[in-house]
Amino acid sequence: MKKILVTGGTGYIGSHTIIELYQKGYEIDIVDNLFNSKITVLDKIEEICGKRPEFYQIDLLDYEKLNDLFKQNQYDLVMHFAGLKAVGESVEKPLEYYENNVGGTINLLKCMKNSGVKRIIFSSSATVYGDPGDPKYVETMETGRNLANPYGKTKYVIEEIIKDQATADAEFEAVLLRYFNPIGNHPSGLIGEDPNGIPNNLMPIIMKVARGEIKELSIYGNDYPTEDGTCLRDYIHVVDLAKGHVAVIEKMKPGVLIYNLGSGKTTSVLEMVHAFEAASGQRLPYKIAGRRDGDLAEFYADPTKAKNELGWQTELTVDNAMRDTLKFLAQN
Repeated sequence: MKKILVTGGTGYIGSHTIIELYQKGYEIDIVDNLFNSKITVLDKIEEICGKRPEFYQIDLLDYEKLNDLFKQNQYDLVMHFAGLKAVGESVEKPLEYYENNVGGTINLLKCMKNSGVKRIIFSSSATVYGDPGDPKYVETMETGRNLANPYGKTKYVIEEIIKDQATADAEFEAVLLRYFNPIGNHPSGLIGEDPNGIPNNLMPIIMKVARGEIKELSIYGNDYPTEDGTCLRDYIHVVDLAKGHVAVIEKMKPGVLIYNLGSGKTTSVLEMVHAFEAASGQRLPYKIAGRRDGDLAEFYADPTKAKNELGWQTELTVDNAMRDTLKFLAQN
């Protein structure tokens, strides 16, 4: 049995991935500072899996505590989800984003090096592609050009740091997983996307509007060159995304592997609104606001590489995500 350290494991994607890891028999420790997640997630994981991860409330910027954890445990692999992730906030607070995301990752890699841990799977993002001019994103495209915000830049910088570490250490094994737009929740309804404070992603805002916590949804721009004028995105059910992390473990080898995790299909913002309305039978109030800086009209994954090399592809749809979101809303 392999022991995996999951940073950010009480968060949205981390917690769903832990459920899939438990189903494959892995042993799990979590490191999380609970900045944007809740400790009660541990109870939900235990209810679903019958197992409870060992939890350490440590900020990755606390090098001494993190290093002590590595001294006390022997990890086979690190799955690195921890990081600030609000695009708009990153524009307002760039220094915090660089310090937290890049600085925290450097501490993590140093602690791994100190303890001889040589395998990492990093939660990256499609934002590293910037605006390559083609809406279909392929892993071979150049990254780091025309990046629209500090959040995306931190993901790019971390990817480069991990690549450099793999160059420096011939035994180092790394995987960079570039996500598209995760949505949905675990089908049990027990865990889901439930960020602290005002959410930035579309689905948690839709959920808060549905609950009456936010008056209406703002749709940023309806004059894009798309069928209904709103932006097109590649939405991936979080359970499919979690399974992608598990699929890659057995394929790891010295060097760096890179995979897009997306559906390869697009859905517009308005189509997402209508899909929620159809699933819930509830009208969702929204207003059209001005475009946001840096928003592209359309982008989506080419998921061919993940399918061919990992045997992984998405199985769940936007409608499945809406069904699971409604279950989560009903139970929480």
